Amino acid sequence: MEYVHVPVMANEVLQQLVPERDNALMVDCTTGEGGHTKLFLEKYPSLKVIGLDCDSSIQQKAKHRLAPFGDRFEPRHIWFDEFWKNYEGPEVDLVLFDLGISVFHYEESNRGFSLRKQEELDMRLNESEGLTARDVVNTYPEQKLADVIFRYGEERYSRRIASAICEERRKHSIETTDALADVVYRAVPQEYRHLRFHPATKTFQAIRIEVNGELDRIERALEGAMNALRPGGRIAVITFHSLEDRPVKWFFRNHNDKLEILTKKPLVPTEQECKENPPSRSAKLRVVQKRRDV
Repeated sequence: MEYVHVPVMANEVLQQLVPERDNALMVDCTTGEGGHTKLFLEKYPSLKVIGLDCDSSIQQKAKHRLAPFGDRFEPRHIWFDEFWKNYEGPEVDLVLFDLGISVFHYEESNRGFSLRKQEELDMRLNESEGLTARDVVNTYPEQKLADVIFRYGEERYSRRIASAICEERRKHSIETTDALADVVYRAVPQEYRHLRFHPATKTFQAIRIEVNGELDRIERALEGAMNALRPGGRIAVITFHSLEDRPVKWFFRNHNDKLEILTKKPLVPTEQECKENPPSRSAKLRVVQKRRDV
């Protein structure tokens, strides 16, 4: 079955990111399958979008989906922080970050993002890069592994889980998602095994963040986007958990000399959207505008 990622908070994003001029330039920093970009290209006939994605497989889906817009969509296979680090193009009118992981990665990529499947432990968003989830699980020292699970998963049983992983890998390497999920399941207390989410969910999140360096990229990318933004231009960021939202919130606050915060409290999905698109439930949208006098 082929899944299509539904763009989160589409109405709110369209309301907040409105180009002030014809032939405006937008950068979609996390294009995915192109859901948000498609809506913008349809609504604004003169808008051009540079679409970034580090995953060449999902970018192919976006290219196919957005082919009818011709050269108004320019795909770039690159991490968003690396793009902004070397950006030398014209001033940008609009910037969008959707920091969520696409349904594609859980359901179609076969890279071990989902703990519900038996897949090799990979979790790389960019398959050409080296570190994999298998490397983290089988080679990290126990203390470092516990720190990763605690810091990036906010998992209270991180030490127990890391100890269990190290004990298991002394017998044989842990190669698949179901094997890792089983180790975590057996490591946690009985009452922790019957929550509404699988007890390995936070561990999987932590390892994925470690593999891809996800949190380290956010502030660098925001810095570059802010510098490239034209006065009056806007940046919108959709986050899905506090580890993503926190650095975004503080970056915007710490740069209030250049950025006006338009969402004093983050916008959240409507009840209807949460029912129709459950992955949107934890989403938060923050928007800023570059001050016109900078």
